[in-house]
Parts: sequence; C-alpha cells; structure tokens
Amino acid sequence: MVASHRSRYTRAEYIALERSANSKHEYLDGNIYAMAGGSREHALHGANVLTLLSIALRGRPCAAHTSDLRIRVVDTGLETYPDASVICGQPEIDPDDKHAVTNPVVLVEITSPSTEDYDRGDKLAHYQRIPSLREVVFVGHREKVIEVVRREEDGSWSRHEARPGRVAKLESIGCELPVDEVYRDPLATSS
Repeated sequence: MVASHRSRYTRAEYIALERSANSKHEYLDGNIYAMAGGSREHALHGANVLTLLSIALRGRPCAAHTSDLRIRVVDTGLETYPDASVICGQPEIDPDDKHAVTNPVVLVEITSPSTEDYDRGDKLAHYQRIPSLREVVFVGHREKVIEVVRREEDGSWSRHEARPGRVAKLESIGCELPVDEVYRDPLATSS
C-alpha cells in the first residue's frame, strides 16, 4: 500500500474521499493508503472462496461479502477492505458511515508478496480487536495452504493449517473450504 501525499486526514475527510474515489483506500491514524490491485490468481482465489462461502451459507442468517464491503475496527480506527467477509445476524453499520460494517464474524485475506507481512502482522492485530470476529482466513500465494486463525472460547487465538487434499474448517459459521477448490483454476493448462 502507498500512503497519500497529504500528511493527515480526518475520518470525515476519508469517508468523503472514499465515496468519490475510483479505487479503494485503507485508513488508519489520519493516513490514507491506496490499496493495490491484485493478480489474476489473487482474484480467482478470492472468487472461489466467496463462491464456496455463499453456497455453504445459503438459507442461513449469515452472508458472505466481496471486497467492496469496508470493515471498520472501532477500537483501533482501521478501515479496510478484506478480500471477503462474513456477517451473521443484523449488520452493525457504523453510525457515521453507512458504507462501513463493524461486526464481521469471519474475514478473509488472500495474501500477496507485497501485503503478506502486513496482513499476518499488524492487520491481524487490528482484526483481533473486533469483538464479533471469530476467525481470520489467510489464503497463501506462495503455496497452496489455507490458515485459519481462530478465537477460542477463552479468548485466546489458535492457528490451523490445511493443505491440498484437506479442508479448512470455519467452526464459527459451520463451513469448510476445501483447499483444492479454493485453488482450482479451470483456465490453467496442464503440462
């Protein structure tokens, strides 16, 4: 992500800019960061995850959302666009911004070389401050691996990995993400 040229913005200025922007931006501590576009594989893995979640959640009081839904971490002030999110029950819309939701149950990040350290480090720390959040899913870009970071009953966080031939279990919403389906690419040529 690349910081904007101006040194500080108010949240109200960020919200106004985001309403008219042609691209997405993350906001934290008065700074606005442009979010880079992803590769074809990044987009494909995100679409596969969203499809699997949408099908699994059909008929239940939960909904999967694309990266167009902005998530606000009230405790830290981070506003960002995860690759996918799941909201269960009534969405809690931020009172100052009808385009931001504050109560995700699951967040999904498709990692990339430029964002992986941030996604798994500082951004995860922000996410873990969301009271409703139960799981964060990382879909790897270097190898076919899905990692689920889960809030346990005692409030601690645990990590669970799934590799090809296995499924990543999302206990909070009773769904599974088969690794082979998340990484499925019907356009790939086999040699």
